[in-house]
Amino acid sequence: MPQETPATFAQPWPARDDIRIRAVQTIVTAPQGIPLVVVKIDTTQPGLYGLGCATFTQRWKAVQTFVDEHLSRLLIGRYPGDIGDLTRLAAYSGYWRGGPVTNNAISGIDQALWDIAGKRAGMPVYELLGGKVRAAADTYIHASGISIEECLDQAKSFVARGWRHVRLQVSTPGGGGYGAPRLATLYPDAPYHNGWSARDYLRTTPDLFAAARESLPDNIELLHDVHSRLTPKEAVLLARSLEPYRLFFLEDVLAPELWDRLPEVRAASPVPLAVGELTTSLGDAVRLVRDGGVDFIRSHISDIGGLTPARKVADLAELCGVRTAWHGPGDTSPIGAAANVALDVSSAAFGIQEGHIYNDATHEVFPGTLRIEDGWLTPNDAPGWGIDIDLQAAANYPAELSGHDEWAAGVRRIDGALEAP
Repeated sequence: MPQETPATFAQPWPARDDIRIRAVQTIVTAPQGIPLVVVKIDTTQPGLYGLGCATFTQRWKAVQTFVDEHLSRLLIGRYPGDIGDLTRLAAYSGYWRGGPVTNNAISGIDQALWDIAGKRAGMPVYELLGGKVRAAADTYIHASGISIEECLDQAKSFVARGWRHVRLQVSTPGGGGYGAPRLATLYPDAPYHNGWSARDYLRTTPDLFAAARESLPDNIELLHDVHSRLTPKEAVLLARSLEPYRLFFLEDVLAPELWDRLPEVRAASPVPLAVGELTTSLGDAVRLVRDGGVDFIRSHISDIGGLTPARKVADLAELCGVRTAWHGPGDTSPIGAAANVALDVSSAAFGIQEGHIYNDATHEVFPGTLRIEDGWLTPNDAPGWGIDIDLQAAANYPAELSGHDEWAAGVRRIDGALEAP
C-alpha cells in the first residue's frame, strides 16, 4: 500500500497557479557507450515536463536510486516554479551534504525545473538568465595520439574544420597515461612495469608543444591536461617549461587534496591555470575562484548541483577576474551541454567551452542535441533547453557499469603506488 505523503512535504506557501509536479524519474542510456543519467519531471499540465542532467558516469546506479527512491517523494505535489526551495530541500534533507552522488541527483532536478520554467515562459533558458552577452560559445576539442606526429595530424584536421582551440595529449609509457591511447611499457625492470613516471612526463611533454608551435598555425590556441598528478613544485616546473609555447591554459596540475597550494603555484606559473573539474560542491568552486588559485574555473556543473549553483560561480568569477571553462566531455549529457552553453552565452565571465562531438545515436536519443559548427556552440532558441528525449530510442542503448574502475586500478607509478587517475 503506498505511503501517504507527509504534510511537511506539501506546498509551503500559495503558488500563483495550480500546476504541480506529478512524477519524477531517471532515465539511463548509453548511446555513445558512456552511461548518461537524465531526470525527467512531469507536471499536471498535459505535455509539460522538464529534463535535467544528473550524469555521474562512474556511479550512475547510485544517482538513479537517490533520485527515484529518496528525492522524488520530496517533489511530488510541489509547484515547479520554486526551484530554489526545491533544490535546497533536496540538499538539506539528507543532513550530510555534498558529494558527486548527491549533487548530480540535485542537478538533474534543478536543470529539469529550469527546462520547465523556460517552457512555461516560452523562452530559452539563457533568456531567463538575463539574455545573451555573446552570440555563441567558442569551444576547444581534444587531439591525441600515440606519437607527437599522430597527435598533431589530428589537431590539423580539427583546425581544418574550424577549431581555434585544441587540447593536445600524447601517449606516455605504461597504462596510466591520460587522454591518449595506451602505450606499451618502457619500465620492464620496475616493480610495476606498466607504471607512469612523473619525471618522464615532465621531460617529454614540452617536446609535444615545441612541435605543435612548429607545425600548427601561430594563431591556434593550445591547451593541455595534467590530470591532477603533480606536486606543487613539479607543477611549477612544467608550467615554466611550457612558457615559450604560449598555452591558453594548463589544466588540473594538482589533485584536490592539494588545492590549498594552488595560489602559490599560480603565482609562479607563467601559464594560465584551469582547475575545478573535480569540484563536488558549490563551496569547492567558490574557494578556487575566491582564493586566487585559478585563471579558469572548470567545474562539471552537475557535480556542484546544477545550473543554479553554477550561475552563482559564474557571477563570482566575473567579480574576481576569473573565466569559466565548464567541463563538457562525453560524460556530460546533451542536456548538461545545453546548460553549459546557456551559461556561456549569458555570462560575462565566459572563457572557453570544452567541446564534444556526439555520435548519431546520441542525436537519435536526444533530438535537438547541439552541434558544434566551425568550433562554435550556439544554444537552441526553443523554450527551455530545446532538447527532448526519445524514450524508445534510449531503451535501445542500455548502460553498463563504467569501465573507469578497471582503468583507475591500473594507474600506478613505476614503484606500484596508486596515482590519481
